[in-house]
Amino acid sequence: MAKLILNRLLLGVLTLFAVSVLIFVCTQILPGDVASAVLGQGATPEALVIFRKELGLDVPAYLRYFNWLSGALHGDLGVALTNKRVIVDEILPRLGNTLFLAGYAAMIAIPVAVGLGIFSAINEGKLSDKLANIITLTAISLPEFFIAYLLIIFFAVEVDWFPSLSTVFAGMPFSERVYQTTLPAITLTLLVAAHMLRMTRSSVLSVMSTPYIEMAFLKGAKRGRVIVRHALPNAAAPIITVIALNLAYLVVGVVVIEAVFVYPGLGQLMVDAVSKRDVPVIQACGLVFAMVFVMLNTLADILVILVNPRLRHKR
Repeated sequence: MAKLILNRLLLGVLTLFAVSVLIFVCTQILPGDVASAVLGQGATPEALVIFRKELGLDVPAYLRYFNWLSGALHGDLGVALTNKRVIVDEILPRLGNTLFLAGYAAMIAIPVAVGLGIFSAINEGKLSDKLANIITLTAISLPEFFIAYLLIIFFAVEVDWFPSLSTVFAGMPFSERVYQTTLPAITLTLLVAAHMLRMTRSSVLSVMSTPYIEMAFLKGAKRGRVIVRHALPNAAAPIITVIALNLAYLVVGVVVIEAVFVYPGLGQLMVDAVSKRDVPVIQACGLVFAMVFVMLNTLADILVILVNPRLRHKR
């Protein structure tokens, strides 16, 4: 088991290294000149030359990558081009806001999705199961920004329960922060809960035809007890995987939601950096997103190994 876990960790590190290369290459091949975009069209040729040298654009690309990667490994992500602030100081509070929103949504989505998924499996083919399928398919089919605007129109404009813009700041009372982030958290919950509910239902139903489940029914056990006590533990691996993927989405995929609600998270920071052509900030945000995604997926792989004994033994 230790060898399997070590292999997963090594694979996660290699994946993160490959993603860092991809992030750097994609930001370097963007059309246009970074120095001209930052200084503006009125910049003199001498100012452009000095600024390119300051950015390190006068050295080969592979050296710039290794310098950037070396700094990132030591916690130095550089300085923002627009405001000359240290990028780490810019990212940390934004990352905290994003993690707060993701955690808030996860606390709602995971128990609701897993609970309703088990309930749908117990009531397979009944009206409640069909309604759950219709609702989840509808939530999956609608774009995330469309769901966000629908919620804003109803909850912020029509009934005026929540603000349309999620304004949070350091030192804000916890209750007020929860209130401000409720609407984007509900939006994220609707997006991820549908996937987790369907996976929970299908994973539980996939083991219902196995011999030990049939034996439990022959002994007179009720369907709900069989699912909870026997089917659910053996269906845990795919459920854990889909939960980890959706948790990663709650952190990595919140760019659109944060832009809609003007929420001061890491996604909004990345959007602002793209509009200003602030390449170091874009690279730093992309690297942080990649780290979170890889870490959650690696954690999911390790948990699957721990809960599934068959993966710990050679076939």
